[in-house]
Amino acid sequence: MARRTGRPSYLLDKAGGRPGRTARFAAVAGVIALATALLGGLIGYQVGRPDATEATIADIKEAEAKRDAQQIVELTETARRVRDQVAPVLAAIKTEATGSGAPDAAKARQWQDVMRQAAEPFAEPPSGTTATNVARGGLRGAVQQASLAVDAYALAVSVPPAQRAALLDVTARQAAEAATIWSVAATQLDQVSVDAGHGHQHVFLDTDPHEGALTPDGAAEGTGG
Repeated sequence: MARRTGRPSYLLDKAGGRPGRTARFAAVAGVIALATALLGGLIGYQVGRPDATEATIADIKEAEAKRDAQQIVELTETARRVRDQVAPVLAAIKTEATGSGAPDAAKARQWQDVMRQAAEPFAEPPSGTTATNVARGGLRGAVQQASLAVDAYALAVSVPPAQRAALLDVTARQAAEAATIWSVAATQLDQVSVDAGHGHQHVFLDTDPHEGALTPDGAAEGTGG
């Protein structure tokens, strides 16, 4: 008499009541289906959750944006102080270089001291974004050009009168070039300030636009952020 197994006869081996190939195939298929469902769920979870690398990059960008915004505030404050130092010197050089009087050695030494002080904030610039670095580099370049104008004026003190006029002409042109470079840097600084949410910041020199210098855009100070 055949042993009862509790399974339908079509699932049993003909020989001894063991599960047949059909049953084994069904069991394997069930395992595969279960594994596929689990794997699909795991993949869906991995796809749906934030990637660790993406999260890290987002955090870095956010930190850089905050750091740059603070650097722009500090750079604007520095630019205002330096402008107040440099502007009177450039104006005086232009007057002296185009006048009929002889260069003054005492004034030359005083202006050289002012230029050294004006250059100090740019001696060790911090690392910032490209746009902010351009503004900072432009301001530094303007101060360096103004320093060359002062040095040329100082040199005119000791040269023979016959050569003095030509040297003073170069001095005046260098001073005008310094003002033009500053205007470009000030325009860049104004733009990065707006982009950072601080609004328009116009740190310009009083220049003659006919000499090539850029001028403020006319927007109210602090607006547009």
